[in-house]
Amino acid sequence: MVHDTPLIATVVAGLSLAFLFGLIANRLRLPMLAGYLLAGIVLGPFTPGYVADQNLATQLAELGVILLMFGVGLHFSLRDLLAVRALAIPGALGQIAVATLAGLGLSLLMGWGLGAGLIFGLSLSVASTVVLLRALQDRDLVATERGRIAVGWLIVEDVVMVLTLVLIPPLAGLLGGIAQPVEGEAEQEVLRLGFGPVTATLSVTLAKFAAFVALMLIVGRKVIPWILHYVAHTGSRELFRLAVLAIALGVAFGSSQVFGVSFALGAFFAGMVMASSTLSQQAMRETLPLRDAFAVLFFVSVGMLFNPAIVAQEPLALIGTVLVILLVKSLAAYGITRAFGHARPTSLTIATSLAQIGEFSFILIVMGVKLAIVPPAAKDLVVAGALISILANPLLFAALDRWIARHQDPAPPPAAEPEAEPQTAPASPRDPA
Repeated sequence: MVHDTPLIATVVAGLSLAFLFGLIANRLRLPMLAGYLLAGIVLGPFTPGYVADQNLATQLAELGVILLMFGVGLHFSLRDLLAVRALAIPGALGQIAVATLAGLGLSLLMGWGLGAGLIFGLSLSVASTVVLLRALQDRDLVATERGRIAVGWLIVEDVVMVLTLVLIPPLAGLLGGIAQPVEGEAEQEVLRLGFGPVTATLSVTLAKFAAFVALMLIVGRKVIPWILHYVAHTGSRELFRLAVLAIALGVAFGSSQVFGVSFALGAFFAGMVMASSTLSQQAMRETLPLRDAFAVLFFVSVGMLFNPAIVAQEPLALIGTVLVILLVKSLAAYGITRAFGHARPTSLTIATSLAQIGEFSFILIVMGVKLAIVPPAAKDLVVAGALISILANPLLFAALDRWIARHQDPAPPPAAEPEAEPQTAPASPRDPA
Protein backbone atom coordinates (compact mmCIF):
# COMPACT_ATOMS: atom_id res chain seq x y z
CA MET A 1 0.00 0.00 0.00
CA VAL A 2 1.35 3.43 -1.00
CA HIS A 3 1.00 6.16 1.62
CA ASP A 4 0.58 9.80 0.68
CA THR A 5 3.24 11.37 2.90
CA PRO A 6 4.45 14.59 1.23
CA LEU A 7 6.09 15.88 4.43
CA ILE A 8 8.21 12.78 4.93
CA ALA A 9 9.02 12.62 1.21
CA THR A 10 10.13 16.26 1.17
CA VAL A 11 12.35 15.88 4.25
CA VAL A 12 13.90 12.62 3.03
CA ALA A 13 14.48 13.82 -0.52
CA GLY A 14 15.78 17.21 0.62
CA LEU A 15 18.24 15.92 3.22
CA SER A 16 19.38 12.95 1.11
CA LEU A 17 20.14 14.98 -2.00
CA ALA A 18 21.65 17.78 0.11
CA PHE A 19 23.99 15.21 1.65
CA LEU A 20 24.91 13.74 -1.74
CA PHE A 21 25.57 17.04 -3.51
CA GLY A 22 27.12 18.55 -0.40
CA LEU A 23 29.59 15.66 -0.29
CA ILE A 24 30.44 16.16 -3.97
CA ALA A 25 30.90 19.91 -3.43
CA ASN A 26 33.17 19.22 -0.48
CA ARG A 27 35.30 16.83 -2.52
CA LEU A 28 35.59 19.44 -5.28
CA ARG A 29 36.61 22.06 -2.67
CA LEU A 30 33.47 24.09 -3.38
CA PRO A 31 31.20 25.66 -0.71
CA MET A 32 28.76 23.02 0.52
CA LEU A 33 26.01 25.58 0.05
CA ALA A 34 26.45 24.99 -3.68
CA GLY A 35 25.55 21.34 -3.18
CA TYR A 36 22.49 22.19 -1.08
CA LEU A 37 21.24 24.68 -3.67
CA LEU A 38 21.82 22.18 -6.48
CA ALA A 39 19.78 19.62 -4.53
CA GLY A 40 16.93 22.10 -4.46
CA ILE A 41 17.16 22.76 -8.19
CA VAL A 42 16.95 19.01 -8.84
CA LEU A 43 13.89 18.72 -6.60
CA GLY A 44 12.22 21.85 -8.00
CA PRO A 45 9.45 22.10 -10.61
CA PHE A 46 11.74 23.45 -13.33
CA THR A 47 13.79 20.26 -13.76
CA PRO A 48 12.60 16.78 -14.81
CA GLY A 49 11.97 14.00 -12.33
CA TYR A 50 10.55 14.01 -8.81
CA VAL A 51 9.17 17.37 -7.61
CA ALA A 52 9.12 17.93 -3.84
CA ASP A 53 6.33 19.89 -2.16
CA GLN A 54 7.50 23.50 -2.36
CA ASN A 55 5.14 24.84 0.30
CA LEU A 56 6.25 22.21 2.81
CA ALA A 57 9.90 22.86 2.01
CA THR A 58 9.40 26.57 2.66
CA GLN A 59 7.75 25.90 6.03
CA LEU A 60 10.56 23.53 7.01
CA ALA A 61 13.04 26.22 6.04
CA GLU A 62 11.23 28.63 8.39
CA LEU A 63 12.03 26.25 11.25
CA GLY A 64 15.70 26.66 10.37
CA VAL A 65 15.35 30.44 10.48
CA ILE A 66 13.61 30.27 13.87
CA LEU A 67 16.25 28.01 15.45
CA LEU A 68 19.09 30.04 13.95
CA MET A 69 17.77 33.37 15.23
CA PHE A 70 17.02 31.80 18.60
CA GLY A 71 20.65 30.66 18.83
CA VAL A 72 21.87 34.15 17.95
CA GLY A 73 19.59 35.64 20.60
CA LEU A 74 21.31 33.40 23.16
CA HIS A 75 24.56 35.25 22.37
CA PHE A 76 22.96 38.65 22.93
CA SER A 77 21.72 40.81 25.73
CA LEU A 78 19.59 43.92 25.47
CA ARG A 79 22.73 45.91 26.32
CA ASP A 80 24.55 44.38 23.32
CA LEU A 81 21.66 45.30 21.04
CA LEU A 82 21.43 48.87 22.30
CA ALA A 83 25.22 49.26 22.07
CA VAL A 84 25.15 49.01 18.27
CA ARG A 85 21.97 51.02 17.65
CA ALA A 86 23.91 54.18 16.75
CA LEU A 87 25.22 52.42 13.62
CA ALA A 88 22.70 49.62 13.04
CA ILE A 89 19.61 51.85 12.74
CA PRO A 90 20.91 54.57 10.35
CA GLY A 91 23.13 52.02 8.60
CA ALA A 92 20.31 49.59 7.82
CA LEU A 93 17.91 52.36 6.81
CA GLY A 94 20.54 54.02 4.61
CA GLN A 95 21.55 50.77 2.94
CA ILE A 96 17.90 49.84 2.32
CA ALA A 97 17.30 53.26 0.75
CA VAL A 98 20.34 53.02 -1.56
CA ALA A 99 19.56 49.45 -2.68
CA THR A 100 15.88 50.27 -3.21
CA LEU A 101 16.73 53.28 -5.37
CA ALA A 102 19.18 51.16 -7.40
CA GLY A 103 16.53 48.46 -7.89
CA LEU A 104 14.01 51.13 -8.84
CA GLY A 105 16.39 52.54 -11.45
CA LEU A 106 16.97 49.08 -12.90
CA SER A 107 13.23 48.38 -13.06
CA LEU A 108 12.57 51.67 -14.86
CA LEU A 109 15.18 50.67 -17.45
CA MET A 110 13.19 47.45 -17.95
CA GLY A 111 10.01 49.46 -18.52
CA TRP A 112 8.25 48.70 -15.23
CA GLY A 113 6.18 51.20 -13.28
CA LEU A 114 7.20 53.14 -10.18
CA GLY A 115 5.32 50.85 -7.78
CA ALA A 116 6.85 47.74 -9.31
CA GLY A 117 10.29 49.31 -9.04
CA LEU A 118 9.84 50.10 -5.36
CA ILE A 119 8.80 46.54 -4.51
CA PHE A 120 11.59 45.11 -6.67
CA GLY A 121 14.17 47.42 -5.07
CA LEU A 122 13.01 46.59 -1.55
CA SER A 123 13.31 42.89 -2.38
CA LEU A 124 16.97 43.42 -3.27
CA SER A 125 17.72 45.47 -0.16
CA VAL A 126 17.29 42.94 2.65
CA ALA A 127 19.85 40.25 3.53
CA SER A 128 19.10 36.62 4.30
CA THR A 129 19.13 35.74 7.99
CA VAL A 130 20.35 32.20 7.39
CA VAL A 131 23.21 33.12 5.05
CA LEU A 132 24.46 36.01 7.20
CA LEU A 133 24.38 34.09 10.47
CA ARG A 134 25.88 30.95 8.98
CA ALA A 135 28.86 32.95 7.71
CA LEU A 136 29.33 34.66 11.08
CA GLN A 137 29.02 31.41 13.04
CA ASP A 138 31.49 29.60 10.78
CA ARG A 139 34.05 32.24 11.74
CA ASP A 140 33.07 32.61 15.43
CA LEU A 141 32.14 36.25 14.81
CA VAL A 142 28.64 36.37 16.31
CA ALA A 143 29.85 37.51 19.74
CA THR A 144 32.41 40.00 18.37
CA GLU A 145 31.82 43.69 17.71
CA ARG A 146 31.58 42.97 13.99
CA GLY A 147 29.05 40.23 14.63
CA ARG A 148 26.94 42.36 16.97
CA ILE A 149 26.80 45.18 14.41
CA ALA A 150 25.80 42.76 11.64
CA VAL A 151 23.07 41.16 13.77
CA GLY A 152 21.78 44.54 14.95
CA TRP A 153 21.71 45.67 11.32
CA LEU A 154 19.78 42.49 10.45
CA ILE A 155 17.22 43.11 13.24
CA VAL A 156 16.56 46.63 11.92
CA GLU A 157 16.10 45.24 8.39
CA ASP A 158 13.72 42.64 9.81
CA VAL A 159 11.57 45.29 11.50
CA VAL A 160 11.50 47.43 8.33
CA MET A 161 10.42 44.44 6.23
CA VAL A 162 7.66 43.50 8.70
CA LEU A 163 6.30 47.06 8.44
CA THR A 164 6.66 46.98 4.66
CA LEU A 165 4.74 43.71 4.34
CA VAL A 166 1.79 45.03 6.34
CA LEU A 167 1.72 48.34 4.45
CA ILE A 168 1.84 46.96 0.91
CA PRO A 169 -1.78 45.62 0.78
CA PRO A 170 -3.45 48.95 1.70
CA LEU A 171 -1.05 50.75 -0.65
CA ALA A 172 -1.45 48.24 -3.51
CA GLY A 173 -3.85 50.45 -5.47
CA LEU A 174 -1.50 53.44 -5.31
CA LEU A 175 1.42 51.22 -6.36
CA GLY A 176 -0.35 50.14 -9.55
CA GLY A 177 -1.78 46.85 -8.29
CA ILE A 178 -5.09 45.53 -7.02
CA ALA A 179 -6.44 47.62 -4.13
CA GLN A 180 -6.99 45.60 -0.95
CA PRO A 181 -9.48 46.29 1.88
CA VAL A 182 -8.11 47.01 5.33
CA GLU A 183 -8.60 43.92 7.51
CA GLY A 184 -8.55 43.41 11.26
CA GLU A 185 -10.84 44.71 13.99
CA ALA A 186 -8.24 47.05 15.45
CA GLU A 187 -7.56 48.60 12.05
CA GLN A 188 -11.29 49.05 11.47
CA GLU A 189 -11.62 50.86 14.80
CA VAL A 190 -8.83 53.27 13.83
CA LEU A 191 -10.54 53.85 10.47
CA ARG A 192 -13.77 54.78 12.27
CA LEU A 193 -11.84 57.51 14.10
CA GLY A 194 -11.29 59.19 10.75
CA PHE A 195 -7.75 58.05 9.93
CA GLY A 196 -6.74 56.71 6.51
CA PRO A 197 -6.04 53.03 5.77
CA VAL A 198 -2.25 53.47 5.76
CA THR A 199 -2.25 55.33 9.08
CA ALA A 200 -4.58 52.72 10.59
CA THR A 201 -2.42 49.80 9.48
CA LEU A 202 0.87 51.44 10.53
CA SER A 203 -0.37 52.58 13.94
CA VAL A 204 -1.83 49.18 14.83
CA THR A 205 1.32 47.37 13.64
CA LEU A 206 3.61 49.64 15.68
CA ALA A 207 1.39 49.25 18.74
CA LYS A 208 1.49 45.44 18.43
CA PHE A 209 5.27 45.46 18.01
CA ALA A 210 5.73 47.70 21.06
CA ALA A 211 3.44 45.42 23.09
CA PHE A 212 5.44 42.36 22.04
CA VAL A 213 8.78 43.94 22.99
CA ALA A 214 7.39 45.11 26.34
CA LEU A 215 5.95 41.66 27.08
CA MET A 216 9.24 39.91 26.30
CA LEU A 217 11.42 42.35 28.25
CA ILE A 218 9.15 42.66 31.29
CA VAL A 219 7.47 39.26 31.59
CA GLY A 220 9.60 37.03 29.37
CA ARG A 221 12.89 37.95 31.10
CA LYS A 222 11.54 36.49 34.33
CA VAL A 223 9.31 33.66 33.14
CA ILE A 224 11.52 32.02 30.49
CA PRO A 225 14.70 31.65 32.65
CA TRP A 226 12.52 30.43 35.55
CA ILE A 227 10.97 27.71 33.34
CA LEU A 228 14.43 26.66 32.16
CA HIS A 229 15.82 26.38 35.70
CA TYR A 230 12.73 24.54 36.93
CA VAL A 231 13.06 21.94 34.15
CA ALA A 232 16.81 21.63 34.73
CA HIS A 233 16.19 20.67 38.36
CA THR A 234 14.05 17.72 37.25
CA GLY A 235 17.34 16.12 36.17
CA SER A 236 15.93 15.09 32.78
CA ARG A 237 18.01 16.14 29.78
CA GLU A 238 15.17 15.08 27.49
CA LEU A 239 12.72 17.44 29.23
CA PHE A 240 15.31 20.23 29.18
CA ARG A 241 15.81 19.86 25.43
CA LEU A 242 12.06 19.77 24.89
CA ALA A 243 11.58 22.90 27.00
CA VAL A 244 14.16 24.82 24.98
CA LEU A 245 12.54 23.84 21.67
CA ALA A 246 9.03 24.56 22.97
CA ILE A 247 10.09 28.05 24.12
CA ALA A 248 11.92 28.88 20.87
CA LEU A 249 9.19 27.65 18.54
CA GLY A 250 6.29 28.69 20.77
CA VAL A 251 7.43 32.28 21.19
CA ALA A 252 8.25 32.60 17.47
CA PHE A 253 4.87 31.23 16.38
CA GLY A 254 2.88 33.04 19.07
CA SER A 255 4.53 36.39 18.36
CA SER A 256 3.72 36.01 14.67
CA GLN A 257 0.08 35.07 15.25
CA VAL A 258 -0.72 37.51 18.04
CA PHE A 259 1.57 40.48 17.42
CA GLY A 260 2.26 40.21 13.69
CA VAL A 261 6.06 40.16 14.00
CA SER A 262 8.16 37.75 11.97
CA PHE A 263 9.13 34.27 13.14
CA ALA A 264 12.79 35.31 13.09
CA LEU A 265 12.27 38.37 15.28
CA GLY A 266 10.15 36.44 17.78
CA ALA A 267 12.76 33.69 18.03
CA PHE A 268 15.55 36.25 18.49
CA PHE A 269 13.80 37.86 21.45
CA ALA A 270 13.09 34.43 22.96
CA GLY A 271 16.82 33.65 22.79
CA MET A 272 17.81 37.07 24.09
CA VAL A 273 15.67 36.81 27.23
CA MET A 274 16.87 33.23 27.77
CA ALA A 275 20.47 34.49 27.59
CA SER A 276 20.06 35.91 31.10
CA SER A 277 19.84 32.33 32.39
CA THR A 278 23.04 30.55 33.45
CA LEU A 279 21.77 27.58 31.40
CA SER A 280 21.83 29.48 28.11
CA GLN A 281 24.99 27.73 26.83
CA GLN A 282 23.46 24.33 27.53
CA ALA A 283 20.31 25.44 25.70
CA MET A 284 22.42 26.43 22.71
CA ARG A 285 24.12 23.04 22.56
CA GLU A 286 20.79 21.21 22.73
CA THR A 287 19.36 23.04 19.69
CA LEU A 288 22.49 22.82 17.53
CA PRO A 289 21.75 19.55 15.63
CA LEU A 290 18.21 20.57 14.69
CA ARG A 291 19.35 24.06 13.75
CA ASP A 292 21.93 22.74 11.30
CA ALA A 293 19.54 20.21 9.73
CA PHE A 294 16.77 22.74 9.10
CA ALA A 295 19.26 25.36 7.89
CA VAL A 296 20.21 22.88 5.14
CA LEU A 297 16.54 22.61 4.18
CA PHE A 298 16.45 26.39 3.82
CA PHE A 299 19.05 26.28 1.05
CA VAL A 300 17.25 23.36 -0.59
CA SER A 301 14.03 25.40 -0.60
CA VAL A 302 15.84 28.32 -2.28
CA GLY A 303 17.12 26.02 -5.02
CA MET A 304 13.57 24.74 -5.62
CA LEU A 305 12.41 28.27 -6.49
CA PHE A 306 15.06 28.79 -9.17
CA ASN A 307 13.95 28.82 -12.82
CA PRO A 308 17.09 28.28 -14.97
CA ALA A 309 15.28 29.71 -18.03
CA ILE A 310 15.63 33.24 -16.64
CA VAL A 311 19.37 33.13 -17.39
CA ALA A 312 18.69 32.85 -21.13
CA GLN A 313 15.54 34.97 -21.19
CA GLU A 314 16.74 38.04 -19.24
CA PRO A 315 20.57 37.95 -19.10
CA LEU A 316 21.10 41.72 -18.86
CA ALA A 317 18.37 42.19 -16.26
CA LEU A 318 19.85 39.35 -14.23
CA ILE A 319 23.33 40.88 -14.39
CA GLY A 320 21.89 44.20 -13.22
CA THR A 321 20.05 42.47 -10.37
CA VAL A 322 23.18 40.67 -9.20
CA LEU A 323 25.21 43.89 -9.35
CA VAL A 324 22.70 45.68 -7.13
CA ILE A 325 22.90 42.84 -4.58
CA LEU A 326 26.65 42.25 -4.62
CA LEU A 327 28.02 45.69 -5.44
CA VAL A 328 25.57 48.48 -4.61
CA LYS A 329 24.46 47.03 -1.26
CA SER A 330 28.05 46.27 -0.24
CA LEU A 331 29.37 49.69 -1.19
CA ALA A 332 26.53 51.39 0.67
CA ALA A 333 27.12 49.30 3.81
CA TYR A 334 30.89 49.82 3.61
CA GLY A 335 30.58 53.58 3.11
CA ILE A 336 28.11 54.01 5.98
CA THR A 337 30.18 51.89 8.38
CA ARG A 338 33.37 53.78 7.53
CA ALA A 339 31.55 57.11 7.88
CA PHE A 340 30.72 56.12 11.47
CA GLY A 341 34.43 55.69 12.19
CA HIS A 342 34.76 51.90 12.19
CA ALA A 343 37.93 50.15 11.05
CA ARG A 344 38.27 48.70 7.57
CA PRO A 345 38.04 45.02 8.67
CA THR A 346 34.74 45.74 10.46
CA SER A 347 33.37 47.70 7.50
CA LEU A 348 34.38 44.99 5.03
CA THR A 349 32.82 42.28 7.22
CA ILE A 350 29.49 44.14 7.35
CA ALA A 351 29.58 44.79 3.61
CA THR A 352 30.33 41.16 2.81
CA SER A 353 27.68 39.88 5.22
CA LEU A 354 24.98 41.92 3.50
CA ALA A 355 25.99 41.06 -0.09
CA GLN A 356 23.13 38.55 -0.52
CA ILE A 357 19.35 38.30 -0.25
CA GLY A 358 16.97 35.60 0.94
CA GLU A 359 13.73 34.78 2.71
CA PHE A 360 12.17 38.25 3.12
CA SER A 361 12.99 39.01 -0.51
CA PHE A 362 10.93 36.01 -1.63
CA ILE A 363 7.98 36.90 0.60
CA LEU A 364 7.99 40.49 -0.59
CA ILE A 365 8.25 39.78 -4.32
CA VAL A 366 5.62 36.99 -4.19
CA MET A 367 3.23 39.42 -2.48
CA GLY A 368 3.97 41.97 -5.20
CA VAL A 369 3.15 39.44 -7.93
CA LYS A 370 -0.07 38.32 -6.21
CA LEU A 371 -1.25 41.93 -5.91
CA ALA A 372 -0.31 42.55 -9.58
CA ILE A 373 2.14 45.29 -8.61
CA VAL A 374 5.19 43.66 -10.23
CA PRO A 375 5.36 41.43 -13.35
CA PRO A 376 5.95 37.67 -12.85
CA ALA A 377 9.46 38.01 -14.32
CA ALA A 378 10.46 40.01 -11.22
CA LYS A 379 10.06 36.92 -9.04
CA ASP A 380 12.42 34.89 -11.25
CA LEU A 381 14.99 37.70 -11.20
CA VAL A 382 14.88 37.98 -7.40
CA VAL A 383 15.18 34.21 -6.92
CA ALA A 384 18.03 33.96 -9.44
CA GLY A 385 19.77 36.93 -7.81
CA ALA A 386 19.35 35.30 -4.41
CA LEU A 387 20.79 31.99 -5.58
CA ILE A 388 23.80 33.61 -7.26
CA SER A 389 24.49 35.87 -4.27
CA ILE A 390 24.18 32.98 -1.81
CA LEU A 391 26.70 31.01 -3.88
CA ALA A 392 29.02 34.00 -4.09
CA ASN A 393 28.86 34.89 -0.37
CA PRO A 394 31.21 32.13 0.92
CA LEU A 395 33.70 33.06 -1.81
CA LEU A 396 33.55 36.72 -0.80
CA PHE A 397 34.10 35.78 2.85
CA ALA A 398 37.05 33.57 1.89
CA ALA A 399 38.60 36.52 0.04
CA LEU A 400 37.92 38.75 3.05
CA ASP A 401 39.56 36.24 5.41
CA ARG A 402 42.69 36.24 3.22
CA TRP A 403 42.74 40.05 3.08
CA ILE A 404 42.42 40.39 6.88
CA ALA A 405 45.13 37.74 7.44
CA ARG A 406 47.44 39.62 5.07
CA HIS A 407 46.84 43.11 6.49
CA GLN A 408 46.26 42.38 10.15
CA ASP A 409 48.90 43.63 12.58
CA PRO A 410 50.65 40.45 13.79
CA ALA A 411 51.60 41.77 17.25
CA PRO A 412 50.14 40.70 19.67
CA PRO A 413 47.07 38.59 18.68
CA PRO A 414 44.56 39.87 21.32
CA ALA A 415 45.28 43.51 20.45
CA ALA A 416 45.17 42.92 16.70
CA GLU A 417 41.38 42.57 16.62
CA PRO A 418 39.94 43.94 19.88
CA GLU A 419 36.37 43.50 18.70
CA ALA A 420 36.95 39.77 18.12
CA GLU A 421 37.05 38.87 21.81
CA PRO A 422 34.12 36.51 22.41
CA GLN A 423 31.49 37.32 25.01
CA THR A 424 30.97 34.09 26.88
CA ALA A 425 27.87 33.41 28.90
CA PRO A 426 28.20 32.36 32.55
CA ALA A 427 28.99 28.71 33.05
CA SER A 428 25.98 26.50 33.67
CA PRO A 429 25.74 25.54 37.35
CA ARG A 430 24.18 22.26 36.46
CA ASP A 431 24.18 20.32 33.23
CA PRO A 432 20.81 18.55 32.95
CA ALA A 433 21.41 14.81 32.91
